[in-house]
Amino acid sequence: MRVLVVLPTFNEAGTIEEVLRRTRVARPDARVLVVDDGSPDGTADLAEKVGEKLGAIEVLKRDKRQGLGDAYRAGFAWGLDRGAEVLVEMDSDLSHDPHALPSLINALDDHDLVVGSRYVPGGSIPNWSLHRRLLSRAGNAYSAFMLGVPVRDMTSGFRVYRADLLRSMNIDSVRADGYGFQIEMTYRAARVEARIAEVPISFVDRELGQSKMSSSIVVEALALVTRWGVTRLVSKASGAVAHRTEPA
Repeated sequence: MRVLVVLPTFNEAGTIEEVLRRTRVARPDARVLVVDDGSPDGTADLAEKVGEKLGAIEVLKRDKRQGLGDAYRAGFAWGLDRGAEVLVEMDSDLSHDPHALPSLINALDDHDLVVGSRYVPGGSIPNWSLHRRLLSRAGNAYSAFMLGVPVRDMTSGFRVYRADLLRSMNIDSVRADGYGFQIEMTYRAARVEARIAEVPISFVDRELGQSKMSSSIVVEALALVTRWGVTRLVSKASGAVAHRTEPA
């Protein structure tokens, strides 16, 4: 399979070289696309230099910061135009271990979307506080319940898609960012009856640089989930009423 790993970056000069080297070791045949949102710390230039040494690494340079969701949409479009059959989402800050790539990609044999999950047996978040774990689990449980999707880690950003699934999901119309983007993509995959699997991963907090997540991204995700969930439930209730009132 032709595999493309999409790495969104903004000020990741401290980790990008290590991520690219580990990715090459984990999946030597994979092509990598770094989607850089105008990092002032020189991330894109450093990625290009590493690419010259390792090969099969491209850098898509963008003039300004446009968000995680937009970066993935651009990366997916780039890959689909060039014949990628498998497209991978992965963070570039080493919170996702590239050595998990083979297990995620292998699970795609019988599925259309494979989610690297912290919340299935074998998954872990070794350095999170209990409070943070509970908040994350509650948010994921709320999203799964409201949207009717049996996925425990709706917000995971380490995942693998079949190209055919992405083509069927109309991803150009996805506008959510951050956690909301991951949730919306999972929800859309479920709505087109994609076969979804969760494979355990270990998620570690970044040691270098600053997190790109903010309270506004979390609030956006919760608001979107609530809106989508209410719409789904209303539509389901309306359909049930219509069915009961149909003439025998």
